[in-house]
Amino acid sequence: QVQLVESGGGLVQAGGSLRLSCAASTRTFSSLVMGWFRQAPGKEREFAAAISRYGGNAYYADSVQGRFTISRDDAKNTVYLQMKSLKPEDTAVYYCAAANSLWTNKVDVSTSLRSGYWGQGTQVTVSS
Repeated sequence: QVQLVESGGGLVQAGGSLRLSCAASTRTFSSLVMGWFRQAPGKEREFAAAISRYGGNAYYADSVQGRFTISRDDAKNTVYLQMKSLKPEDTAVYYCAAANSLWTNKVDVSTSLRSGYWGQGTQVTVSS
């Protein structure tokens, strides 16, 4: 069982930055693929970013590519999402996800994360 707790959400103006954190309670954190999803009001939960075991590789949704950076600190059992140049359309609840998964293509990694462990989410609101 893996428990995930997100933090770092809040209200920010368009163009601003935020860093989300997700702390995992597991002894096997370094073996997990980690990711971030988001869900805006009235919309389905969508993939945002994923990072491989040990942090060597990452995938991003087209909508956040070049603005968001996912990273991990295995010594702290924590994954981060650094968000820059935020837009009002980035407003959503952001969820951390974890999975015991092979690092394959973006679609399969996203699918594996959806079937894995989830945090409770943290709200990000970007004002125009």
